Amino acid sequence: MADMKTQKINKTLKLKVCGMCDADNVAAMAKVQPDLMGFIFHEASLRFCAQMPEVNLPSGIIRVGVFVNSSLNYILEKKQEFGLNLAQLHGQESPDFCREVSRYLPVMKAFNVHEDFDFLKVKAYEEICDYFLFDASGLRAGGNGIQFNWDLLQKFQGKTPFFLSGGIRPDSVMAIREFNHPSLAGIDINSGFEIRPGLKDIEKIKQFKYELSS
Repeated sequence: MADMKTQKINKTLKLKVCGMCDADNVAAMAKVQPDLMGFIFHEASLRFCAQMPEVNLPSGIIRVGVFVNSSLNYILEKKQEFGLNLAQLHGQESPDFCREVSRYLPVMKAFNVHEDFDFLKVKAYEEICDYFLFDASGLRAGGNGIQFNWDLLQKFQGKTPFFLSGGIRPDSVMAIREFNHPSLAGIDINSGFEIRPGLKDIEKIKQFKYELSS
């Protein structure tokens, strides 16, 4: 029987590319075929997506709307406008609010992890959310370009699949391969692969995806 490390390396991880907003960049990224593509609807973000890029994305790419303490009406408005398949809630949304959103869209709840983060608070979201996303804690809700101590995630004993985020760069593949957690489902990349905020380096992401799956 293969050991746990070998099982982890052979596990297929989903790739989520977040912070897309330029139409040409979105079209080029679609050809790379990430599993999920994130559009940020938080006006304070450097990657705020004011309007949907006029690009026909393949049906196999999940459209993720990223929200920070938004109202349900705003989320539903963007769902309709952008054809969203999933809502990523990246603020202080309560379990009850996540449950309400889940009536209309699958939910990915994000948590900003730091040394004193209490993983017990995650339990209240376990039966509600389809995914969790563990990100670094910084000045902004996300897109800070910093990495947290992934060893802290060993304190997470839940079964909800999660995406790993925060400061992931083209040279992070080996560290990702060495990171072992049974609920790790995917990798979320953003600022570490940018030419400038909101504009992704397509070749770097193409190479990263290839190395991640090799």
